[in-house]
Amino acid sequence: MNIEIADKPLRWGELDVNLFGIENDWYGEKFAKPMTFGLAVDKDYLWFVAGHQQPASIHPNAKPGAFQAELWKHDVAEFFLLDPTTGKYLEFNLAPNGAWWSAMFTAPKVLESEEEIPFEEVATYAELALDGSWMAAAAIPLKHLRSELNFGDGSQMNVTFIVNSPDQKFGSAADLGKGEPDFHQPDKFKKVNFYH
Repeated sequence: MNIEIADKPLRWGELDVNLFGIENDWYGEKFAKPMTFGLAVDKDYLWFVAGHQQPASIHPNAKPGAFQAELWKHDVAEFFLLDPTTGKYLEFNLAPNGAWWSAMFTAPKVLESEEEIPFEEVATYAELALDGSWMAAAAIPLKHLRSELNFGDGSQMNVTFIVNSPDQKFGSAADLGKGEPDFHQPDKFKKVNFYH
């Protein structure tokens, strides 16, 4: 999973991050428009940028910048980050309007805590265009990712999307195999690759 290293602090509205596309859904069918995403680090944050050039179905309780459970029941972009030391992983959901949710898992689909504990000091941003297309971003403090998940060269990640709700379609940057859609497969996440 490619993560761009920024030489200066990144800012919403001035982001210049390489974007990658997810063109096929879980079953190999081509999306009408690919979902796009980018990952970057500056001195203080991991930036997750995601977008889609189609209208989104947004969770009815999702407020921009606010923590909201069950975003995955509607359109959402997600990333998963695996701790190379402990095997636990973070799931981070970003709604098209900038609402977000996060949880730690100790094993596939096994929550570390039943209590909703938001990841600390997250900032999110979003832009919804008149034609319905959207772009959103989250900035997650590196100090927390390093202390909680040993984030670094040995980490593994995946980026996923759920779009077209309520008739949901699923997309994944990593090949997660066949069967029913299941993003919780940390053994198939991609190794991170930091680059300039």
